[in-house]
Amino acid sequence: MSRRNSSRRDFLKTSAALGASAAVLSVAPAVHAAGGDTLKVGLVGSGGRGKGAADNALRADPNVKLYAIGDAFADRLKDGLNYLDKVAGHGKKMDVPEERQYVGFDAYKRVIDDCDVVLLCTPPHFRPAQVEYGVSKGKHLFVEKPVAVDAPGVRRVLNACAEAKKKNLSIVSGLCWRYHNAKRETFKRIHGGEIGDIVALHCTYNARGLWKWDRKPGWSDMEFQLRNWLYYTWLSGDHIVEQAIHSIDKGAWAMKDEPPVSASAVGGRQVRTSPDYGHIFDHFAVSYEYPNGVKMFHVCRQWDETDTATNDYVIGTKGVCEVLPKHRITLNGQTLWNYEAPEGVKDDMYQNEHDALFASIRKGEPINNGEYMSRSTMLAILGRLAAYTGRTIKWADALKSDVSLTPKAFEGGYKFCELPTPKVAIPGLTKPKDTLW
Repeated sequence: MSRRNSSRRDFLKTSAALGASAAVLSVAPAVHAAGGDTLKVGLVGSGGRGKGAADNALRADPNVKLYAIGDAFADRLKDGLNYLDKVAGHGKKMDVPEERQYVGFDAYKRVIDDCDVVLLCTPPHFRPAQVEYGVSKGKHLFVEKPVAVDAPGVRRVLNACAEAKKKNLSIVSGLCWRYHNAKRETFKRIHGGEIGDIVALHCTYNARGLWKWDRKPGWSDMEFQLRNWLYYTWLSGDHIVEQAIHSIDKGAWAMKDEPPVSASAVGGRQVRTSPDYGHIFDHFAVSYEYPNGVKMFHVCRQWDETDTATNDYVIGTKGVCEVLPKHRITLNGQTLWNYEAPEGVKDDMYQNEHDALFASIRKGEPINNGEYMSRSTMLAILGRLAAYTGRTIKWADALKSDVSLTPKAFEGGYKFCELPTPKVAIPGLTKPKDTLW
C-alpha cells in the first residue's frame, strides 16, 4: 500500500512540476444546479462518438437541453443535429438555433462559453486545450478517451483536472468500462483479494478495420487528415491509444492505477499499407513491467477478415479472473464466482457514465476522473513509444518527455493547409525524441 501511494504521489508531483508552463486557470465558484434548473448542454465534435455522447446526455436528466454545438466541418455539424433530432428523437430537448451552431477550430470556446455541461468529443489531439478552457470557465465536462496524444498533453489535462477539483467541477471520463456495473463488481472482488495476489495480466483488443473517407477535390492535406484522423498519430495517438486504451485501462484498474516501471513492445504496419491509412501501425504487442515484478501483456490489431477478440484476464495466486467477456473467477477449471446481473436492470456503460455525471451536478457532489484517465492515456502512449522505437521505455522518462506531436505548421494556429504525411516509424531508427514530423 505504501508503495502504491508513493507512486501516485510521485505521478501527481512530477506532472504538476513538469506542467508548470501550462495555462494558468483561474478559480471560480462551482456550477451547481438544483433539480428544477435547466442544464444547458454543449457538444464539441459531432462525429459518431459525439452523437452517441449527446444522445446519452439528453437521456440522463429530465431537465436538460442541447444548447450549442461545434465542429470543424459544417456538414458534420448538420449531420449531428439531424441524427439527434430525427433518429434519436431529442427534438424537444434541442434548442440550437443557427447562431449557436459554431464551425471552425475555435468553435469549442464558443460552445463552452454558452453552456453549463460540455461534451468533448473531437479527435484527441485537441482535448488538452479544450479541457483547460472548459475548467477555466467553470464548466462541468464529459471528456472522451483518450485525453491526449503525447506526454505534454497528458500533463496539461492532469493539471486542469486538479484545478477542477478546487472549483468543485465534475470531470467524467469516456473510459466507459469503469461505469459498467458488472465490471465494477468484478474489480471489487479482484481488489478484495478473491484471486489472491496478482501475478500477471493479459488483455487483447483485436478488431477489424474502421471507417475512412476518400479524398475529395479541393481538400487540403489538413482537411483530409482531419476527416481521417484515426490514421494520423498527431490526431489520434495511433489505434493503441485511441481504441485499445479501453483494454489497457482495465489492466490499470486491476493494478489500482499504479504506474509500471517500463514497457517494451513490438508493432508494425503489415496489412494496412496504403497511403489512405496515414502512417499509423496496424498491430502492437506490449509488455508492461510493474514495480513488484508483475507483467501486463497487451496485444491489439486492426486487421480486416481476421478473428476478433477483446478479452481481459487477471491471473492471481488463488485463481484467474476473466474480466471480459464472462465476468467470472475460476481455479483449475472450476468456477468460483460468476457475475449475475440483477433482473430487469440494463447495464449500459455509455448511459451509466452520463447518468453519473448529471446526478453529480444535481447533488453538488462532483466526480473527478482526471487522474486515472490521464494515467491510462499515458500507459497507452508508453506502449506506442516502445513499439515505434523498439526500445524499453521507462514510465518516468515517458511522462516527463517534452516531445509534442503538434505539426510545426500549426505553431501560429490551426488552418487548412498542405501537410505531408509523416514517415512510418521504424523501430531501431525512430528515436524517443522524434516527433514523426
